[in-house]
Amino acid sequence: MDRPNRDPLKHREIGFRDPHPDPQQAHSAVLVLADVAGIVAASIPDRDRNVIHVSYDLNLICLRVIEELLFELGFHLDNSLISKLKRALYYYTEENELENLCNNRDQDHSTRDVFMRCYGCKAHGCRDERPEYWRKYL
Repeated sequence: MDRPNRDPLKHREIGFRDPHPDPQQAHSAVLVLADVAGIVAASIPDRDRNVIHVSYDLNLICLRVIEELLFELGFHLDNSLISKLKRALYYYTEENELENLCNNRDQDHSTRDVFMRCYGCKAHGCRDERPEYWRKYL
């Protein structure tokens, strides 16, 4: 039996809610998601709404990982009833699609890279300003 060719490219909408210290959560989220492996595009469709559109390759990353990443970084995701229902449906269908494809992917690697990039950009006292060749002598 011939299986239909499923498109691994998914297009989803992620909503944010107020109040939040960053009044432009959508813009900040687009900047964070721009460098994540598997994210093809992230954009803000309407400046009046606090929503982003995300296109991603399901073989590399799924909606659950994207939303968990945003939540861990402090973004306030929309938790209205309709958003929760959509989210649950997307999670379920993506998990089933991946199970049917027997696709094993390493999401921990891409998530870890995002957190490392964000940590490196923050101002903190854990930076060694010495050149690399001096670090081993002290």
